[in-house]
Amino acid sequence: MLGNHDRYLIDRPHEKMGSWERRVYTQLDASDLDWLRAVPATQVFRDSVYLCHATPASDEAYWLETALPGGNVAMSPLETIEKAAEGIAQSLILCAHTHITRAVKLRDGRMVVNPGSVGLPGYRANHPVPHVVEAGTPDARYAILELRDGNWRVTFRHVPYDHEAMAALARQNGQPDLASALATGWIRPAASSD
Repeated sequence: MLGNHDRYLIDRPHEKMGSWERRVYTQLDASDLDWLRAVPATQVFRDSVYLCHATPASDEAYWLETALPGGNVAMSPLETIEKAAEGIAQSLILCAHTHITRAVKLRDGRMVVNPGSVGLPGYRANHPVPHVVEAGTPDARYAILELRDGNWRVTFRHVPYDHEAMAALARQNGQPDLASALATGWIRPAASSD
């Protein structure tokens, strides 16, 4: 699914992109951008799995989490999660965006799953309030989903990889928060991540 940073690469001029998008944009050619333009915001897979980046209505809104005024992130209330799932008939709903591994079973039996992230275990954000998202581990995270007897089962996997090489690349590119997150799974002052 087309994520918010993917969209930023195709919906604004280069000079209005954030630092991350400007760097990536210079590495893409016209065919890459055309490919991104063809990626849907939402999709249904085999009639039983609904996919979106963040929520069905937005590629930037948190679904399973809520950013709190103090800068922390907490699980969203069930009513808020269910409201965003209204009109979705599929029994499994996959989302992402926050990079936090989580599965929520709705009262009607549907399940919303965020499998986690491979390569971005923490970040700072300013919307809707300034906050920090941290996975607490630099490991790559993903989910294995199985449909058994009409019920979805989710198994989360955390897999070590050479995250230190990625943290070094982030430091080299002047991104201390990303370097800290990649090295530890936490956003810490630059001195703590070296």
